Amino acid sequence: MSEFLPASRVTRIKASASVAAAARVRELKAEGVPIIDLTVGEPDFDTPDHIKEAAVAAIRDGETKYTSVTGTPELQAAVLNKIERDTGHHYGSKQLTIGGGAKQVLYVALMASLNEGDEVIVPAPYWVSYPDMVLANDGTPVIVACGEDTGFKLTPAALATAITPKTKWLILNAPSNPTGAVYSHDELQALGAVLDENPHVFVLTDEIYDEVYFGEGRVTSLVTAVPALKDRILLVNGVSKAYAMTGWRLGYGVGPAPLIAAMNKLQSQTSSCPSSISQAAAAAALNGDQSFVRDSVEVYRKRRDAAVEGLNAINGLSVAPAEGAFYAYVNCSGVIGKTAPDGRVIENDQDFTLYLLDAARVAVIQGSAYGLGPYFRISFATSLETITAGVDAVRDAVNALS
Repeated sequence: MSEFLPASRVTRIKASASVAAAARVRELKAEGVPIIDLTVGEPDFDTPDHIKEAAVAAIRDGETKYTSVTGTPELQAAVLNKIERDTGHHYGSKQLTIGGGAKQVLYVALMASLNEGDEVIVPAPYWVSYPDMVLANDGTPVIVACGEDTGFKLTPAALATAITPKTKWLILNAPSNPTGAVYSHDELQALGAVLDENPHVFVLTDEIYDEVYFGEGRVTSLVTAVPALKDRILLVNGVSKAYAMTGWRLGYGVGPAPLIAAMNKLQSQTSSCPSSISQAAAAAALNGDQSFVRDSVEVYRKRRDAAVEGLNAINGLSVAPAEGAFYAYVNCSGVIGKTAPDGRVIENDQDFTLYLLDAARVAVIQGSAYGLGPYFRISFATSLETITAGVDAVRDAVNALS
C-alpha cells in the first residue's frame, strides 16, 4: 500500500504557533491542569445581541442559499460604506471581495498574485501566518526586523533596502499583532515615498484591528495617507475582532479590480461564497449601533494598563503600552541566561515560555514565533482577574530564577 506524501506546499510551512499554543492549553485543561491562558487573540465578549438576532432572522426568512461570490447586496453596501467612511475613498463592487474571514482573504490574495520566486516583504514582529502563507503560495518571504528602537515599525530606510526587482508585496499590519504598533500619518507618507519610487510593489494592509485603537480619532490607513497608491493597495479587514465575531468567519478586502477579479475567480472554485447567515450578521454589525465597539475598547484599555503596570514591576521584564489591538509584547531579555529551580537554563524566549507553562501554569507565546526575540506575547482579550492572576504567577516564576 502506498504511503501518502503531502505536497511540497504543505511540507515547507509549519503549523500556526498561536493555534498550536491554544491547542496545547485546551489539552492541559482537558487533563485537569489549571492553566492561566493568555494566548488567545479572541475577544472574551459575546457577539452583540442585535447581530445574533439578524442572523436568526436570516435563517427564519430562508436566507440559507448560495449567494454571489462577492456576497449579498446588503453586505456589499455595508462594507463599501464602512471603507468610504473610514478612508475617504469610494470603491465599487468590482473592487470588493468577501471571504470566510480576513485570513482567507489574505491567503487568496497571495494565491492570486504570487509566482515562484516572487518576494514579499514581511516586517517582524509579524502575525505568525504571513511567512507561511507566502511559502505555501510559492513566494519568498523577506523578513525585515523592526526592533523596539523603532516602535516595532518599518522605517523607510529598511523598506528601501529590502525592495528588489522581485518584490511583489509589502505586508503592513496595523494595529499590529503582536505588538499593537500603529503608524502615524507622517510615517505612512514616508513609507509611501519609498513605494512611489518602486511602482512594481503592491501593498497588503491588514487592518483587522482598526477599531481597537487607544489613541484619538481613527487609525490612519495607508490609502488615506497616500491616496496615489490606491491602485496598488489591497485593504483587508473583517468583523472578527471589533464585534467579537471570530467564529462567524467573515472578512473582506478592497483593492484594484484586476486583483479582485483574480481572487474572486479562485474563490468561485474553492468555497463559492461565505455563509449567507454570517453575511447577514456582518451587515448588521457594520450598519448597526457601534456602542459595543467603543465600550469594549475602553475595557481593553483598562486591561492593557493593568497588564503593563504589573509586568513592568517584574525585574527582568519590560513592555511599552500597545497603541492598538489587545496584546502586550514583553521584552524578557533580562531573564535570558538565568537558571530555573529544576536546573534548566533559560537560553531563549521559547525556554522561558515553556518554563512559565510548567512552573507557573501560565500560557503565553514566545516572541520568536513572531520573528523577533527575546520577547513573549500576552493577550489582554480576557478578564482583568485572569490578567492579574497571570501577572502574579509570572512574577513568582521570575523571582524563582537565579
